[in-house]
Amino acid sequence: MDIFFQQVLNGLVLGSVYALVALGYTMVYGILQLINFAHGEVLMVGAMTAVTVVNWLQKSAPAIPGPVLLIIGIGCAIPVCILLSLVIERVAYRPLRNAPRLAPLITAIGASIVIQTLAMMIWKPNPIVFPDLLSTEPIELGGTLLAPKQALILIVSAVMMGGLLLLVYRTRLGRAMRATAENPRIAALMGVDANRVIALTFAIGAALAAVAGVLVAMNYNIAQFAMGFMPGLKAFTAAVLGGIGNLAGAVVGGLLLGIIESLGAGYIGDLTGGFLGSHYQDIFAFVVLIGVLLLRPSGLLGERVADRA
Repeated sequence: MDIFFQQVLNGLVLGSVYALVALGYTMVYGILQLINFAHGEVLMVGAMTAVTVVNWLQKSAPAIPGPVLLIIGIGCAIPVCILLSLVIERVAYRPLRNAPRLAPLITAIGASIVIQTLAMMIWKPNPIVFPDLLSTEPIELGGTLLAPKQALILIVSAVMMGGLLLLVYRTRLGRAMRATAENPRIAALMGVDANRVIALTFAIGAALAAVAGVLVAMNYNIAQFAMGFMPGLKAFTAAVLGGIGNLAGAVVGGLLLGIIESLGAGYIGDLTGGFLGSHYQDIFAFVVLIGVLLLRPSGLLGERVADRA
């Protein structure tokens, strides 16, 4: 039973990151009906920015404590990712806002490839080690072990997800975002600046992706130019699982997907003698995606609605 709870705990840590990234996907889709496939690369840029800043500070000012370095790294990653996301929205998506849906989808894939290639040129192909900035002494919780960096992932993810839900449902900006998602034309007649709301939506999603990227790099102690592809794809899977366009669905989908992956890698891996173990855990995420698309295309918390005119 302890192994089961350990796998569930590991899954919650993994799923928290998926949920953070999935929120960015689902916010953009809710307003623009657009899948921003470049979102995973924003995560990667956040991680690469943070690891660059942290490694430079460790060499130039070794007396700075690890937690402070981590805060500085996140503080540098967020504005860089916001700026990148705003450029993507302005250059790649806004000119195609009224085009057929296939055009912005292809553009999103192209933007992802361009950003990944530029990152490879800037940071080189070789992985960069993300140093341990927190204690490595595990925390024991009722027979399960939780590393301090995993605890930080759970806390930061919970705070940011809760903050986003409060922003969307309890602030003026949130009302403007919901009005634009419901009907941008009517929202414009009511005085809502759709372009500003959309840009802020991309900025908020980019901030979440930046933090998620730093947390991923910190958790695995490594960052590289291609690290955003798989988390981005799995976060999209989580958004679809929960119901694309539904914020609560993105959170539920991310956490559920993380638990499914962790339990699948642990238990199914044992049953198959390791053949479908941790090295093949990606299989479980996409089996779930196929199952959801076949049985409930609208997702667990999504609603079947007509296409917007």
